[in-house]
This record gives sequence, structure tokens and C-alpha cells, in this order.
Amino acid sequence: MKFRALQSAGPADGALAGITVVDFGQYIAAPAAAATFAELGADVIKIEPLNGDQARRIGVFGDAMIRACNRGKRSLAVDLRDPRGKDIARRLVAGADVVVQNMRPGAMERLGLGVEDVHALNPRAVYASVTGFGSHGPSRARAGLDIAAQAESGIMSVTGTADGDPLRVGLPLVDAATADSLSQAILAALFRRERTGRGAEIEISLLEVAIHLQAANWEEYFDTGREPIRRGNGQPTVAPAADVIGTRDGHIVLSAYTVEHWASLCRLIGREDLVHDPRFGSNPARVDHRAELLAILGDVFGRLTTQECVTWLSGNGIVAGAVRGYREVLESEDVGASGIFRLDPRKVEGGRYVGLPYQIAGEPRSVSGPAPDLGEHTVSVLSDSGLTATEIDGLLAAGVVAQPIPIPIHDDITA
Repeated sequence: MKFRALQSAGPADGALAGITVVDFGQYIAAPAAAATFAELGADVIKIEPLNGDQARRIGVFGDAMIRACNRGKRSLAVDLRDPRGKDIARRLVAGADVVVQNMRPGAMERLGLGVEDVHALNPRAVYASVTGFGSHGPSRARAGLDIAAQAESGIMSVTGTADGDPLRVGLPLVDAATADSLSQAILAALFRRERTGRGAEIEISLLEVAIHLQAANWEEYFDTGREPIRRGNGQPTVAPAADVIGTRDGHIVLSAYTVEHWASLCRLIGREDLVHDPRFGSNPARVDHRAELLAILGDVFGRLTTQECVTWLSGNGIVAGAVRGYREVLESEDVGASGIFRLDPRKVEGGRYVGLPYQIAGEPRSVSGPAPDLGEHTVSVLSDSGLTATEIDGLLAAGVVAQPIPIPIHDDITA
């Protein structure tokens, strides 16, 4: 079976047009990093087992993961346990710019697709691996998911109320941050390759990303020796700061802890006396008397609607925000003007998806299409690699690769 180097089939436009990424990722962290490249115009080939990325098999949230983290990719369904399947994968990585994987430790090496194997085939490749706990410590062989990283990095210890149990953040924060950090690292490696011609090996772990997200907390801990604790809403050393206050129809968050902002807030609500009240005259005092402070502010803002509070405070230089549910976020004029929600061509009646959170002047914000069905591009990827129709048919018949089975359409359907 003869292969030629894979030719990029990504969009002709986009900042990363001409870059080819081979993605062996599952779930969120690695696939979401690769999806960023697809959004920017790269040709991203998602290598999936014959039964698909595991996220395809875990229900509604899994389906959402697939749609969110695999936009614009081409899906190749292949049995990597079969020597012919391994050969397909090896030939694909031989022509790739980037290889991304988050398989269990050792799995890629057993398949002959570890970093040394790939660099022997393609020294210019940027090879990026996501692990749960890094590859050097005693937990290097452990499987890792977002929730384990939240737990073992300290995030859960500072999330929740003082008298409650530790809580996870209400989204897969570490997975998402890992994808963003990995994208940054890959782009840096590609930039270096342009100058030196050298490929790279990148390793990132969920644990390290989760710790990095807490850099300010760690600096405070190193400085004081005091461990941060769960305090619910509100920052632990200044007030009012990130405090949640009830309104007539909802809640706002409020921060006014600098000397100037605190004095301005007191004047605004007609309580200049609070500036000189010993309970509220300094940040440490306001932190110690936070419950009394919030009761006073709640009495004022509880008479107003959320929007009235935000308009009033923001108009006077005070940082405030409305606490919104997803429906309200979608209806926000600021969000609408940002362009973060994009129209999804596969959905009718105004279906949308979340696009990239930045705009490069002169470049389209997103050039990718929807997430692929399992094996949707098996034939086109193999064809681009140089296989003949006869060879592809043989691989399909042997069960080495797979493509979606067309559902017949009947004009005449009877019960």
C-alpha cells in the first residue's frame, strides 16, 4: 500500500491555512485545542476508533462535547490495533505539522505512534501530549479527568461556602484552560519551527494547568503561609469585592474596594458616614464586618431592578455586573454585538455554536464547519493520502476503517 504525504484539505482562508493537524484526542482537552486550529483554517484530521471518541457514547453532554470540541475537523474511523490501521496513522503523522494526543500513558508508544516514533518519520512535527498528572511523578500512569485535577490542585478546597462541602466549578474549567494553554504552546512551537526548522515535543498536564489558574492564590500563600479557604462569594482580603447582592428581580456582583471606589459608592448611596465608620473604614475592617456591609448594601439595591443597579453603578465608575442565566446571556446586547455565537449551518431555526473569543483584524473569525459524524471523512482522507478507490474499498470491507452508513430515504413510508 503506497501513501503520499497528506495534502491539507482545510479552508483556503484563515490564519492557519496550509497547516495539517492529526488529532488522536478524546473528550475535551486535546480535541478542543485541535478545534482551535480548525477554527483558524488548519486541516484537522480526527483519528477515531471504529466505535468513536468516547464522548460519542456518554449521552447528551457527550454529544455536546463532540459538537463543541470538534468543529471543522475531518473524522477518520480506523482500527489502530490492526497493522494496516497503524500504517495509515503512521503515514498521516508523517505528513502532519502537528500531532495532538491525550491517550492513556504508554498507549501511543504501544501503537508505534509515540513522540520518538513520529519524529523518526517527521522531525518537523510538533507533538503535543496531554496527561492528567504529568509524566514524571508517581501518578504518571493514572488516568486524569477535569474533576480529579480540580480536586488535587486545590481548586475545590477554595470553592464553596465556609460551612459547606468543597465544590467543583460548574463547568469543565481545567479541560478548557488546558486546551487554551496547549494551543498557545503549539503556536509557539510552530513559530520556533519557522525560524529553526526543528519540530518539538510538548507536554501539558491537567494538574499543572489547574495550579497555574490559581497563580495569585499561590503567591498569597507563599507570602503569608496561610492557606486560602472556602468563603463563598467575595474576595477574602478586600470588600466589597466579587460580592453577590440581591436586587428586586435577581442579583448583581459588586466590587468597590479601593479607597476611591469605596468613597464613591458611599456617596452614591447617600451613606458618606460609612467612610468613617470604624467597621468599614478599611479593607480589613470591611472584611471582618462583611455580613453587616452586605446587609446595608442589600437594603439599597434590593429596591431596584438588576438592570437599574448595573446602569446606576456602572455609570458612576463602580464595577458591577448582572448575574445572568444562559437565556439572559443569549439575549444580552453586548454578547450579541461581540459575535461570539455563530450560526450553525447544520441546524435549522437559528442554531448556534460558540466561536473563538477573539478577532484577528483582516481574518475571518471562524472558517470551520460543524463537527463531523464518526468516520464522515474516512474516504476523503484516505484518498488525499494516495489510496486508490480499490484499496479504500478493501480496507472498508476488512473493517480496518469505517464510514457512516447512509440511511435510505423513501418517498413512500407506511406504518
